[in-house]
Amino acid sequence: MEEVCEGKDFSFPSQEEKILSFWSEIKAFETQLARTESLPEYIFYDGPPFATGLPHYGHILAGTIKDIVTRYQTMRGHHVTRRFGWDCHGLPVENEIDRKLGIKRRDEVLKMGIDKYNDECRSIVTRYVEEWEKVITRTGRWIDFRNDYKTMDLKFMESVWWVFSQLYEKGLVYKGFKVMPYSTGCKTVLSNFEAGQNYKDVPDPEIMVAFPIIDDPHNASFVAWTTTPWTLPSNLALCVNGNFDYVKVRNKYTGRVYVVAESRLSALPVEKPKSSVANGPAGDPKTSSSKTRGGKSENLKDSYELLEKVKGNELVKKKYEPLFNYFSDLSDTAFRVVADNYVTDDSGTGIVHCAPAFGEDDYRVCIENQIINKGEILIVAVDDDGCFTERITDFSGRYVKDADKDIIENVKARGRLVKSGSCTHSYPFCWRSDTPLIYRAVPSWFVRVEDLKAKLLENNKQTYWVPDYVKEKRFHNWLENARDWAVSRSRFWGTPLPVWTSEDGEEVIVMDSVAKLEKLSGAKVFDLHWHNIDHITIPSSRGPEFGVLRRVDDVFDCWFESGSMPYAYIHYPFENVELFEKNFPGQFIAEGLDQTRGWFYTLMVLSTALFGKPAFRNLVCNGLVLAEDGKKMSKKLKNYPSPMEVINDYGADALRLYLINSPVVRAETLRFKKDGVYGVVKDVFLPWYNAYRFLVQNAKRLEVEGLAPFSPFDIGTLKNSSNVLDQWINSATQSLVHFVRQEMDAYRLYTVVPYLLKFLDNLTNIYVRFNRKRLKGRTGEEDCRTALSTLYSVLLTSCKVMSPFTPFFTEVLYQNMRKVSTGAEESIHYCSFPQEEGERDERIERSVSRMMTVIDLARNIRERHNKPLKSPLREMIVVHPDADFLDDIAGKLKEVCE
Repeated sequence: MEEVCEGKDFSFPSQEEKILSFWSEIKAFETQLARTESLPEYIFYDGPPFATGLPHYGHILAGTIKDIVTRYQTMRGHHVTRRFGWDCHGLPVENEIDRKLGIKRRDEVLKMGIDKYNDECRSIVTRYVEEWEKVITRTGRWIDFRNDYKTMDLKFMESVWWVFSQLYEKGLVYKGFKVMPYSTGCKTVLSNFEAGQNYKDVPDPEIMVAFPIIDDPHNASFVAWTTTPWTLPSNLALCVNGNFDYVKVRNKYTGRVYVVAESRLSALPVEKPKSSVANGPAGDPKTSSSKTRGGKSENLKDSYELLEKVKGNELVKKKYEPLFNYFSDLSDTAFRVVADNYVTDDSGTGIVHCAPAFGEDDYRVCIENQIINKGEILIVAVDDDGCFTERITDFSGRYVKDADKDIIENVKARGRLVKSGSCTHSYPFCWRSDTPLIYRAVPSWFVRVEDLKAKLLENNKQTYWVPDYVKEKRFHNWLENARDWAVSRSRFWGTPLPVWTSEDGEEVIVMDSVAKLEKLSGAKVFDLHWHNIDHITIPSSRGPEFGVLRRVDDVFDCWFESGSMPYAYIHYPFENVELFEKNFPGQFIAEGLDQTRGWFYTLMVLSTALFGKPAFRNLVCNGLVLAEDGKKMSKKLKNYPSPMEVINDYGADALRLYLINSPVVRAETLRFKKDGVYGVVKDVFLPWYNAYRFLVQNAKRLEVEGLAPFSPFDIGTLKNSSNVLDQWINSATQSLVHFVRQEMDAYRLYTVVPYLLKFLDNLTNIYVRFNRKRLKGRTGEEDCRTALSTLYSVLLTSCKVMSPFTPFFTEVLYQNMRKVSTGAEESIHYCSFPQEEGERDERIERSVSRMMTVIDLARNIRERHNKPLKSPLREMIVVHPDADFLDDIAGKLKEVCE
């Protein structure tokens, strides 16, 4: 074996660089795949990231988990294909291009040309691919970049078409209107799971507005409360709760008469007017200026006189005067009271103003009560850019959130403002553009997820998650409340929906392949992006007088593409049919906690809809890596060290173990500390290396002394050693093998490092320390060789056990140790995972553990009495119910005490 450096001179990062060169030279990864090609498949799905940004610790963490599991499964006798994937379509790419080109409105893209816009998008998709490959490779992860998959590839997109066509044939697809979270910054609908990713506590205006009741004997007004004044121009109805009590009250000073829920009467303003306007008109803005007197309840009692008390159901069908006249053409059906139990009395006035184009419940209630028909929701007041349309003449062209103040002033000028103020509440923001979301009725293509709910919940039970509470709580709850999924987006850079329709909507053809499109259209297709196929038409089957069928404008939500990954990355069902059908569901996936509502969800929905099965069997869910101060890592704030800086200082193996041995692998958060990575070097790698160095130095000594070169004894000789510490360390090594197998089979990666730490501590502080005389040859050559061979065997086995976790360092040690062994594999990563060999001696392991407890207790007593460690003891009495254990180690304990 080669000479070794002193621990302080051994550079882990530089050794890792040498190993990378070695792997490249022998084509280690490619060779491993070729050698295992005939073995059973272990299917791993790699979730695709975007290459529009650089990899961060979250990517490295997930990648490390994936690498450890797939290396382990390869060592356990599987063929594990590992292909890197790239998410190429969607908002992240379009956002960058919009910023680059200064695009703010949809019509600017159309004016520019969709072909030019999509070419711009394509140009940045692979911008950082080289940097990704460099960082991922440097972390020690083995994955195929040469044979990667991209969601923008023709084959991938064709499989996505097939997935959609299958859902359509099963009756799980429909086109409809639905109020959805809408990003005005990105000019697109977001999925419900995307909308929940970025809530903020923000101030918003809150106002109460009067809606005069038509033909009311008291000239009363309903009072509704809202925090979205911009929706008031679209008001079409008022909603009450039929079970609530409502009161009609008159302000004693102003004469205004209001109707509100009795339980919300206290929300009305209690101010008295100035004497000069004591008899001013209802809603006069001057009636809110004077100070109150006494307590609030006293003022309320003094200010209002009860005129009537009725149930909410009695108010239904009452008509009121519209606030604006923009929708006066709907007056026959609109501007009346309806009832629904979604109205609560925990805030507001117990009366909700309904703008069906901008509220999910508003839309549902107005449809159910025939305020509008489904088709009429096309008459909306806000365009795709979040600006009021020409129909809203007073605010046309204004961005809705910017118009709030002017709308309030307008309401005030109309004498309808009852009360105004502001409130701070939790509000959703777009996770991409960081702009406030609005809820907006949009036409979209939907997948009927609600019809699949029972099967989704059943399939969830068939999966195994680490940690399990994410599956049982977070994911289960999300599935239980699943809603139909809007899978289309009114954007440009994505997989186009494969739907061709006639102008009258009577004919609909959904393409399931490129071949079908070519057959029906007669055109040749080389690319499926919008600008390459939207000129393609299909003749109507009803005859030429009915014209042609054209493709609908929308593209797929990119989550639909990533959810189709298990099929699309191998171009199923056009290729690899046997491979897929023999190995579905896949065995393993791993991503962050945020994917509970993202990739994990879309995988489950599509696999359930297509095959009635979950898409995966085993899942490891990691948490979020934060900066040391507990804040989100930010390039702008520079509150974290770059991954390459840490790797260059301490090595990738240390970074891998630091991440794995942390709460983040249990779906909790980790505050990243560079010192923590150094701690792994100090506590794990240096003791491990020093044990190896002690072996090498003493093996070389045999040659220096003119003795036969060191070579390991056969395993049978080592097993039969009469030395109690040989027996113990051999058993402890088998326990290590047993434990790591057990934990890796259960995907509990985070339990391995603490066990390894204990094992290394035992190896260096018990076996090597107490065997120094034997290892240095002071007890005879044969005994020395037995001890060295035992140490060699233990180090070799521990390296094989830990090679999935620390691929570099274990390769360094293995390459040196294999030189004194015959028939060794060229790389440690070609080796099988160690088997448990024979029975473990739990008695001797327990005895040595107790011995160390005795030594530690004795050391503590010495320290309390200020006795030096080398001061001999006359006597030490050990009291223990199992005194037999002393028989195993009495000699060693006596030796230590002396």
